[in-house]
Amino acid sequence: MRTVVTVDIALTVSVAAEVVFSVVPATGWATEERLDLAADGHAIVPVEREDAHGTRLHRAVLPAGAASLTYRAEVSPPAAPATSDDLDPVRYLRPSRYVPSDLLSDEASAFVGLPPREIVTRVLREVAARLEYAPGSSGPTDSALDALRAGVGVCRDFAHVTIALLRASGVPARLVSAFAPGLDPMDFHAVVEAFVEGRWEVVDATRLAPRAHLARIATGRDAADTAFLTTISGAVALDSVEVTAVARGDLQLDDTESAVLLR
Repeated sequence: MRTVVTVDIALTVSVAAEVVFSVVPATGWATEERLDLAADGHAIVPVEREDAHGTRLHRAVLPAGAASLTYRAEVSPPAAPATSDDLDPVRYLRPSRYVPSDLLSDEASAFVGLPPREIVTRVLREVAARLEYAPGSSGPTDSALDALRAGVGVCRDFAHVTIALLRASGVPARLVSAFAPGLDPMDFHAVVEAFVEGRWEVVDATRLAPRAHLARIATGRDAADTAFLTTISGAVALDSVEVTAVARGDLQLDDTESAVLLR
């Protein structure tokens, strides 16, 4: 399955800044690609580094003024799955910045002790029943607890609540940012990988895009590890971000009861 993806980001840098972008497909996904970063009309060459699970980061220093990033690529699933190790199921059971799973033991009490696959199924139903999807309904510092209290959120909130309930129930879970053909409104998408029967399976309580067409960008504990823009120093304002992901060919219908692996 091949997909054409684009990213356009416009920034205003008020104080010279060091930034890190996480906007390109993970290692092995891109078959053709081009990334252009510019500030005040001058090209800037970022330094690329690889993070956990093949996440590709681009680090750069931007002078004060207007800056822009454009990315164009054609992607398809790699032959090998994302890297993982024997400690990942332990790492992704621990509470994290946006997923305070240790505070949700009461919420997860009905799931504890069930087979992992049944836990995943029931948690997804619970999240879908308790959260309403509404663009712009949450902020960048909202956690899984905030989303549960509000009863509304965007894809990252659905992912954080899903991860929190899975971890509190004893199922390792992690967040994946992805390109998602079929997503409406189009944007970067946040989904969950749950560790079931010795492998990482992708699940999505929003059901907004077919999982078989997802293209991995970044993988981590929660949104703190997968943010598309991180400001290390200086001052940067995000003016706009536009993302597209268009599958070549028809989109597959998503059988929500089937297991899907994300490369």
